[in-house]
Amino acid sequence: MALPLKPPVLPQLARSRAALPEGDGWAYEPKWDGFRSIVFVDSGDVELQSRNGKSLTRYFPELRFPNGRYVLDGEIVAASFDTLGQRIHPAASRIARLAEETPSRFIAFDLLARGDEVLLERSYHERRTLLEAVEGLELTPVVRTSAEAERWLREEEGVVAKETACPYRPGERTGMVKVKRVRTIDCVVMGWRPGKAERTVGAIILGLYDDGGRLREVGHSSGFTAREKRELVDTFAPYETGERGSGEPSRWTQGRDLEWVAMRPELVVEITFDHVSDGRIRHGAKVQRWRDDKPPAECRLAQLDA
Repeated sequence: MALPLKPPVLPQLARSRAALPEGDGWAYEPKWDGFRSIVFVDSGDVELQSRNGKSLTRYFPELRFPNGRYVLDGEIVAASFDTLGQRIHPAASRIARLAEETPSRFIAFDLLARGDEVLLERSYHERRTLLEAVEGLELTPVVRTSAEAERWLREEEGVVAKETACPYRPGERTGMVKVKRVRTIDCVVMGWRPGKAERTVGAIILGLYDDGGRLREVGHSSGFTAREKRELVDTFAPYETGERGSGEPSRWTQGRDLEWVAMRPELVVEITFDHVSDGRIRHGAKVQRWRDDKPPAECRLAQLDA
């Protein structure tokens, strides 16, 4: 490729914040849950590069880009993050099948080079204007006030706020902040997993009831203090059913056979989390409080869709 930027070009990154920045000089975009990718387009040649500088090209053969010479920053998205993860596979036949069954798409949110010109030193405002002039791309929405962006904290994965006067700094956490969507639900404690130290709780196993009345595991939560890890062993003891899972040593057991301890579905816990994928809490589950006032039967799977 005869482009002024060549791979690897690491993407500019965002710092985490608890709330959206206010005031002039900010642009706000929805946060996407996919694979961050730098795309190099030189007429008919296309190269997809991952956030870490590795090639993604062979895994997404269905992606098409308008003819021209340019370098984009954006996100490869699909029906779910798990769907994307299935693409990273050595078998070309599997990749081709999934490309047809669950096609991905590329959402562009920055333009890093155009023709023979590198645009990194230009402001976000200038780069966005030039990006909008590239016909045939799917662009991420952008708004100019935090009030307009608030809905993405409820409906999407969160918000990325960008300083409109800032240049693009590959690999640096500058000029951008991200605010993740945080959600709260009540879950049934189905059991617990042992911690690294003897007689400690490493994590609790979370469940929700489906429409048929079946309790389904939806994730786990850890992050207890050292004191809580010790005390919870005794707290949980009266609720244990006697059923214990065993198998190969895991990171939970440090060589011991015990992997999980089942409990009667009688304890309810309120948790916060920031993402669900294919009916499971993918990450970020944190215990907020124990709900003695909440009947376990009211902990429904529908909460994940709210």
